[in-house]
Amino acid sequence: MTGQSDIPEPWLLVCDIDDTLTGSREDLQRLWDVLKAHRRGIRLALNSSRPAKSVDETLVDYFPDDFAPAAVITGLGTEIRLNGQWLKSWQDRFLDWPDKDIRNLVTELGYRPHADLFQTGGKVSFAVPGKAQVDRVLERLEMEGIPFRYIYSGASDLDILAPGAGKDAAMRHLADHLDIPLERTIAAGDSGNDLALFEAAGRAIAVGNARAELLRTMPGNKTYRATACHAAGVLEGLTAFGLVETAGT
Repeated sequence: MTGQSDIPEPWLLVCDIDDTLTGSREDLQRLWDVLKAHRRGIRLALNSSRPAKSVDETLVDYFPDDFAPAAVITGLGTEIRLNGQWLKSWQDRFLDWPDKDIRNLVTELGYRPHADLFQTGGKVSFAVPGKAQVDRVLERLEMEGIPFRYIYSGASDLDILAPGAGKDAAMRHLADHLDIPLERTIAAGDSGNDLALFEAAGRAIAVGNARAELLRTMPGNKTYRATACHAAGVLEGLTAFGLVETAGT
């Protein structure tokens, strides 16, 4: 007899894109075939620092033709699309955050904003060369009483975020919206940018090509360190956690 109780409680798999899912089209296809076969038990969300347009181009150019994740998180956790539609409950959180004021203020300080493609309602991004210059920007924002958090990476990339934004915060919001408890979430990634996801998720998978910056700091008590790289490593982790029967099935 089939009833509601026969439907498994779903897991939410939240995957970084670059160098986690990309790297081998063959392995990505194999992972996607497995996820399709387990779609009732595993919901897939992508989580990228890149803006939506850039991610969409990668999905068209690189991913399988029928690839269809349940959700896509972009813009360093400031954008969420669920089943192709913007998640209003998340976007509304940033309506009152003064992103345009911040953009004008930092521009007046002499720093060049990144292209409009990289700006969102909850994030403004600039080229700021050097930590001393970054401190100058942050001190000015604090003087103005503007709430923010920030990420400084590479040689000059300064991302100023709304306080409630971030890849980890977006994952928490999505899981809550889908009524999936955090202990049934799995983060998969390869770099230090994924550390906050690893810490927030119930379990985590570090793919075989993960960088030392992640391996040094990831929570070892709940992280599976795969030997296989890229998408094959994600599949290896899912198999180790018992969410799929065997790799490749």
